[in-house]
Amino acid sequence: MAHAFQDSISFLLAQIGKAHRSCADEHLNEVGLHVGQEMFLMCVWEHEGMTQTQIAERMGVQPPTVNKMLSRMEAVGLVSRRPDDDDNRVTRVHLTDKSRALQGEVSRVWDELEARTTANLSLDERVLLRRLLMQVYANLIDKP
Repeated sequence: MAHAFQDSISFLLAQIGKAHRSCADEHLNEVGLHVGQEMFLMCVWEHEGMTQTQIAERMGVQPPTVNKMLSRMEAVGLVSRRPDDDDNRVTRVHLTDKSRALQGEVSRVWDELEARTTANLSLDERVLLRRLLMQVYANLIDKP
């Protein structure tokens, strides 16, 4: 028996993704960032001096996406590109004082978003949800 697409898990995941992105954007705008920029900064905060390709791999996005984000973030003074010390053909991404100063605020926003996302779930439910979502993600990225 067929059911309405609104009852499908895929539809619900799409709706959750949209709601999560909207909520994240609202919170990130308070600190002057747009959705995705915090993930970019988190990568560089962990490993400053990565190449654009390395950032793309860590974020799970295409290199042109990183290039576009990088250009926008560089224009507002959040990051800078500098040639590698040993190989001028390689460009590395570095933080600025402005982006370093945002780290605490972004962590706070991310913690608030996590709390809102998992509100009313017990610890066991959170652990189970994370495990299930990791399996769904693996299903979607694995090529059949």
